[in-house]
Amino acid sequence: MPRRIHVVDDDASFRTAIERRLKLAGYNVATYSSAQDLLDRLPGNQGLGCILLDVRIPGLSGPELQSRLIELGSILPIVFLTGHADTATTVKAIKAGAEDFLTKPVSSDQLIDAIERAVARQKLALSQRSKLDSLRALVSALTPRERQVFELIVRGKLNKQIAHELGTTERTVKAHRHQVMEKMRVRSLAELVSIAERLGTSDPATDPGG
Repeated sequence: MPRRIHVVDDDASFRTAIERRLKLAGYNVATYSSAQDLLDRLPGNQGLGCILLDVRIPGLSGPELQSRLIELGSILPIVFLTGHADTATTVKAIKAGAEDFLTKPVSSDQLIDAIERAVARQKLALSQRSKLDSLRALVSALTPRERQVFELIVRGKLNKQIAHELGTTERTVKAHRHQVMEKMRVRSLAELVSIAERLGTSDPATDPGG
């Protein structure tokens, strides 16, 4: 499935030229004359691709549109294109997650290189998101008591401490611990802690001696 590139620029001749170049390179292209035009027409299922965004456009500026898309949870990376690069704008846009900041006129090679880098990073982000979703699904399959045991294990608590905290026996904690390892599909404490770190469940500030 071809990558879809969304070009936002108020210069009609520039949009036409960029669209021609990108279609020749095998991309699927959609063009927009303003930020609002993109917001009105952007599909919910965005797929692989990126947004080529001019900095100075009527209405919402490029950086303002970038903020709006972040709020909306858009997964499309942004490559800024501008005829007026200034350091402050560039730094702010990159810090906010823009993939690149190119100055017009831009060569086809430079443009395609930036697009491919953006899409590669998008693929990686989607893959990581999918893995996190899978891990969250495993955690949600734990019973409330198993969830408590899981959270105490990854904070470094010993079975004896967990039993004391939950008002149960060590034998019961061991049984829950076994179930947690099975359901989370891990064979070691290190793997369990690693999952908790990725999900933001563990609390490194907690003293293991508790």
